[in-house]
Amino acid sequence: MITEIGIVAGEIWHYLDQKGEAKLSNLFRGIGRDRDITLMSLGWLAREGHIILLQERDDYNVQLRK
Repeated sequence: MITEIGIVAGEIWHYLDQKGEAKLSNLFRGIGRDRDITLMSLGWLAREGHIILLQERDDYNVQLRK
């Protein structure tokens, strides 16, 4: 499970590197992975300080930390 979380974290990083930023709802669709594993991977990236999450009404904006 940890390996899969790391792989999906890498996919998220590459997706955000290409897009610049994304709404969380668009990120789910963009990487096409299970919602739970995506959230775990986002938590990993956030804990490591690689992403910024900003709440916008009923969604979140996700971007790479520069």
